[in-house]
Amino acid sequence: MAFSELLDQVGSLGRFQGLQTVALVVPIMWITTHSLVDNFSGAVPSHRCWAPLLDNSTAQASAPAALGPQALLAVSIPLGPNHGPHQCRRFRHPQWQLLDPNATATNWSEAAMEPCVDGWVYDRSIFTSTIVDEWNLVCDSQALKPMAQSIFLAGVLVGASMFGRASDRFGRRLVLTWSYFDVAVWGTATAFAPTFPVYCLFRFLVAVGSAGVMMNTAVLLMEWTSEQARTLAMTCNALGYSFGMVLLAAVAYGLRDWTLLQLALSVPFFLFFVYSWWLAESARWLLITGRLEKGLRELRRVAAINGKRAVRDTLTKEVLLSALQEELRVSQAPTGLATLLRTPGLGLRTCASTLCWFAFGFTFYGLALDLQALDSNIFLFQVLLGVLDMPAKIGFLMLLRCLGRRPMQAASLVLAGLCILANMLVPHEMRYLHSALALVGLECIGVAFICITIYTGELFPTVLRAVKKATPHAREHPVLKSTRF
Repeated sequence: MAFSELLDQVGSLGRFQGLQTVALVVPIMWITTHSLVDNFSGAVPSHRCWAPLLDNSTAQASAPAALGPQALLAVSIPLGPNHGPHQCRRFRHPQWQLLDPNATATNWSEAAMEPCVDGWVYDRSIFTSTIVDEWNLVCDSQALKPMAQSIFLAGVLVGASMFGRASDRFGRRLVLTWSYFDVAVWGTATAFAPTFPVYCLFRFLVAVGSAGVMMNTAVLLMEWTSEQARTLAMTCNALGYSFGMVLLAAVAYGLRDWTLLQLALSVPFFLFFVYSWWLAESARWLLITGRLEKGLRELRRVAAINGKRAVRDTLTKEVLLSALQEELRVSQAPTGLATLLRTPGLGLRTCASTLCWFAFGFTFYGLALDLQALDSNIFLFQVLLGVLDMPAKIGFLMLLRCLGRRPMQAASLVLAGLCILANMLVPHEMRYLHSALALVGLECIGVAFICITIYTGELFPTVLRAVKKATPHAREHPVLKSTRF
């Protein structure tokens, strides 16, 4: 008896799977908010240099009383490239001659200017506080904001390598629980970061935990459902990311201060950490690693929840050993990443899936982390991104059953690439078309995410799903080694 048949007996799409999906997908919604929160906590508000005539009450008293704020702005701040007040330069001294109606651009462009030596004044009509105005990440320091985003993504990379190997060794549920705790603690600490370097460090640690959440959620969903129901389970997982985008826009719209927003997105992970202790460990992983007693308890528990009490009583160690032998028979490769790459079939799969994952991550985060550059209402765009993502993924679910994994994987990546290339040819003035193409590209890459998640999970054996590491030889397995059939 194969493990899939054993899973069908205890229920591969019953009440347990429904409860498990809800318990796992809700944290995915919140982890999505951490991945994209920089669109709001790191939004760049309109700003200009601090100028005495405008921002110092003593200097204002010495200015002619007949002059209004616009006139004082004109003599204090030069025009920028967008014909508005320059964001990074100011006049050394007020240029009163610019109030002359006959003044030309030459008059002020030749005047002595200087950087914003006294700081900046920020427009707080949309956001009361962001990390940009908190640490003045503008002008000469504007590169620090994308650097913080890069540090976060580097944390995801480190977390994927760490928690992938850890989940194969210590179990999916235990690593998932630890990941919840990691995000809860460091996400909360981020809201109280005293300096920008400390903020980047805490965001890095949040990213490490978020990788563990995303990876182990997908693996647990896959290993507790049958092959027929796997597509549905992974689509529900992907829909969690869609709901998370809408959730982020709603919370950010209500909380315009970045510290309050960071706290609101982090505190729920303490709740997830607490209830994760009641989640079921992967029975497939328990059997392959020789933990028959625990595997038997988990299977009996699932059978009881799914109402399969008769099957529950028939589950014995002998039945599990039979399923274990069949499970290990399919994968006889020795362990190690080098062995994986040397194996012709698995090596090719690894390279191809790695390229697909790179295409997804590079494209999605490149677009989704810079919504402000699309010159649209970022709250509305974030909502549209999540809302339109849902029917796209549900439609993809039906197509996936008809057309298969490989054609849909290729089609989604190609369409995403075409939308991005087409967007390069659209003039910046056509901002609605610009935004629409970006939105379609993001939807296509979101569909590619579902496919690659399912496809990668099905292409590799159980213990390779979190990190590319093959199972032990059956004859070396701690249970089979001492058991005769």
